[in-house]
Amino acid sequence: MSKITLDKTDRKILAVLQADGRLSNQDVAEQVSLSPSPCLRRVKRLEEAGVIRQYVALLDPEKIGLGLLAYVNVRLEKHSDASAHAHSTARVLAPNLVTNTSPRADFAVAVAQWPEVVACYAMTGEMDYLLRVHVEDMEHFSRFMMATLLRHPAVLDVKSSFALQRIKDTTALPLL
Repeated sequence: MSKITLDKTDRKILAVLQADGRLSNQDVAEQVSLSPSPCLRRVKRLEEAGVIRQYVALLDPEKIGLGLLAYVNVRLEKHSDASAHAHSTARVLAPNLVTNTSPRADFAVAVAQWPEVVACYAMTGEMDYLLRVHVEDMEHFSRFMMATLLRHPAVLDVKSSFALQRIKDTTALPLL
């Protein structure tokens, strides 16, 4: 993946758009001291280079009924003859959950389909993945765990932690 060179004006544009992606080009241009045409060219270049991936509306989870935030560490089975056998058995028992030959690949495909999981990261250390899970309440979390996550054939162990209080929650990246 190539890194694009950003000048001071590009960084200003990105900071403005991270704060409010709904601003018109005219408003962005004014805030970064450019005329609209060069500002639009810069924004288009940043979009085409993939620096700006997309524009979204950020929802308040509590206001849409998702009041419980959990972080779930997941450990998957490792490749071995026994796990390969279990994996092939899982293909017969739950073919809709298993799509590839690797437990990791199968898990990645499955987790992409679970709406409760809003982020999933492959990790170093003792656990293989970290999931950020938004659910309504503990009952919803329990249903997700028992009926979905723990039923996946590659899942060996999980450890969950629950957010008690939001201290910082931003999508804005530092523009160094």
